Amino acid sequence: MELNGIGGFVWDLPSARVMLDPSALAIFDLKPEEFDGQISTLYDRIMPEELPGIRARAADILANPRDSTGCGNYFRVRQSDGTIRWAHSQAAVLRDDAGNAVRAVGVLRTELQYAEKQSILESDRRHQAGVVQATTTALSQALSVEDVLAALTSNQILGPVGAVGISLTVLEQNRLHRLASAGMPSAYVRDMEYGRLDDDRPIAEVFQTRSPLFITRENIRANYSMLWPYIKGTGFTVSAVLPLMAQARLTGVLAILYEGKRDFSPEEQNLLIALSATVAQSLQRARLYDEEHAMAVGLQQAMLPATIEAVPGVCVAARYRPARAGHQIGGDWYDVMPLPEGRVGLVVGDVQGHDIQAAAVMGQLRTALRAYASEGHSPASLMSRASTFLRDLNTDRLATCVYVSLGPATGHAEIVRAGHPSPHIRTVDGSAALTVEGGPPLGLPLGLTPGQPDPGEIPYPVHYLHLGPRETLLLCTDGLLEFHDTDMAAGERQIEVLLDSGPGDLDQLAEHIVASIEDRQGQEDDVALLLASRTAPGPATASGFCRYSAR
Repeated sequence: MELNGIGGFVWDLPSARVMLDPSALAIFDLKPEEFDGQISTLYDRIMPEELPGIRARAADILANPRDSTGCGNYFRVRQSDGTIRWAHSQAAVLRDDAGNAVRAVGVLRTELQYAEKQSILESDRRHQAGVVQATTTALSQALSVEDVLAALTSNQILGPVGAVGISLTVLEQNRLHRLASAGMPSAYVRDMEYGRLDDDRPIAEVFQTRSPLFITRENIRANYSMLWPYIKGTGFTVSAVLPLMAQARLTGVLAILYEGKRDFSPEEQNLLIALSATVAQSLQRARLYDEEHAMAVGLQQAMLPATIEAVPGVCVAARYRPARAGHQIGGDWYDVMPLPEGRVGLVVGDVQGHDIQAAAVMGQLRTALRAYASEGHSPASLMSRASTFLRDLNTDRLATCVYVSLGPATGHAEIVRAGHPSPHIRTVDGSAALTVEGGPPLGLPLGLTPGQPDPGEIPYPVHYLHLGPRETLLLCTDGLLEFHDTDMAAGERQIEVLLDSGPGDLDQLAEHIVASIEDRQGQEDDVALLLASRTAPGPATASGFCRYSAR
């Protein structure tokens, strides 16, 4: 031992005297005649910040009559010349027949053990950094509560944490409700979806105390009779039950279960507590997102027609789908308006932006268009007046729009377009985009409009079309045509394929088209869709028209 720089010591606990061999004294930079046998003399050589941890660990060991394994400590020793060196002690505790600690026998090492500790610490740091990075990455991509739950129960988090089971429980109307779990016993998942605050379960206890629990299998068997029947047949050994605190509010409790693990080191406890804080912030952010998104979508839907007005001779179906990304509402809209002389006006538009102002401008513009249409203005005049109306609102928002005035009896249609995608038509020979010459977006300031330097109405070219009895017209916003990594041309080709392959029933066709966009990943824009076809009076449509609820 001496040749390898290892010293020995004996600490006689009743007398509080310590005996060190020459190698152990050398680690403390003491000569035999300089050491008085007092533990306090050794403490004077140890860096002050190390002492609380050493004393606390020693007290825990000595107070436990069943513990004879002793403990180890890494600490720094100040030499007589002022230099600092690392040392490591490892001791076993000897007890009398009554279980009282009477002697600690151990060894002291230096230098080599510091490198070993540094290696362990570096490994722990890498592991902790990996856990933090994996957790942050998984949760940073979660927008909704559903996204957070999916991330928590995935291997993206369970793998780095090293856990085999996880569950997230919240409090709803003073009742525990488990929102998600993975790796938990099937019987537990079946029976414990709901619970009471006074249940004999660690989760209920954490809800009441708001303090983390780090419990072993033995703790569960001894203290949680309600939970033990579900755990005893499993390999679970320890669990961390963590309160999810965000802005001083308890948002839920996270339970993480392990197999083969005996306990949690202080570093592991700190890491899991930090993990719970990250989860709590993500859960709170997701709840806020869900609430705001639901409110935004509700506001947007309230500004759209709840039902489509019945117009004889025309069958119409409409759909609106909010963007999946972000909670802001947009300015997409559609409308169907009965016109003088039995005609019908079909309109789809999009106000610039995704916020409350965009929705407010959309509502005003939609109302203005209906008013101009009811007055009997021609499509070109209607569009020009709408542009002037938007410009006079003193907003910096522009809008795009496509408007169709259709005569159901004749199929005669007039189409005007203001910076908006052209309509598509499905004929008996196939589907295609119409070539409709367009004018500038609505609200463009005078003088910035090509060919229109003087005040007055902006001209909008009119495209004339005959819609056959078995033909279908599609009007939509650009959210249906443009999406992640796909350009407008590819989107138009996809719409043509969907029109060709879709059912003849207009309502089913609308669902067929919408279903295709709902499969996309990362839909970034709202979608408004309007389908129209002519109908003829008959047994199925005695009044000569059909209509569908807008969904």
